[in-house]
Amino acid sequence: MVASLELARAALVKGGVLRAGVNLSNFLLVSSRGPNDEPRGVSPSLCLELANRLDAELEIVPYANPGLLADGAAKGEWAVGLIGAEPARAATIAFTRPYAEIEATYAVPPGSSYGDVAAVDAAGCTVAVSRRSAYGLWLEANLEKASLEQTAEPGLAASADLFFDARADALAGLRPWLLGLRADDDRFREFRVLDGRFATVNQAIGTPRLGREDDALPFLAAFVDDVTSSGLVADLIRDTGVEGKLSVAAARK
Repeated sequence: MVASLELARAALVKGGVLRAGVNLSNFLLVSSRGPNDEPRGVSPSLCLELANRLDAELEIVPYANPGLLADGAAKGEWAVGLIGAEPARAATIAFTRPYAEIEATYAVPPGSSYGDVAAVDAAGCTVAVSRRSAYGLWLEANLEKASLEQTAEPGLAASADLFFDARADALAGLRPWLLGLRADDDRFREFRVLDGRFATVNQAIGTPRLGREDDALPFLAAFVDDVTSSGLVADLIRDTGVEGKLSVAAARK
């Protein structure tokens, strides 16, 4: 289907405004706050670029975690949402291809026998994870032998605490966050962050499946193709200080 600006505007812009859902808890995508506490980073900047191309004003709809952002799709709280494109979310959200990727892996305590990510999926192994995170959803669907301990509510800090409360064997998370724990949290100083990844979190642009997604998605897909191939996403990653932690997603062949 050919991307149409007119169809996309009709589907996404209401009263001249594009409402964009942004997950505030992803520190790689929302890396700072402005003078009025407005979110800044890769995600808000992409939202602004998209609004400009749609000739619309931008309204950021902030969410404390990705689970709440995903819930907002069925309620029509936003027209576009920047969130990990997981199959568990695809029933209510239509996604573009990813614009960025983040590795998810495990941290294990000193003396752990788990030497690589594949070894963690073993009988008797308990993995602590933040509930409703993209990588948590992946683990729910793909762990075969290990058991999963999830936080009561979504939250990275809560999953770090849960690791000790549940006496877990491994802590799942985004690699940059786990490396940050080792540097900043004395409890994790001697932990190992395992090489490799059990999943890649694909950050994409989604639009709710409320009847107009077929009008909006071709334009959004073309937008993602352009901002990745033109170098805009790479520039935003560099300019917001997350180079080496967040990667531009490769185009699909």
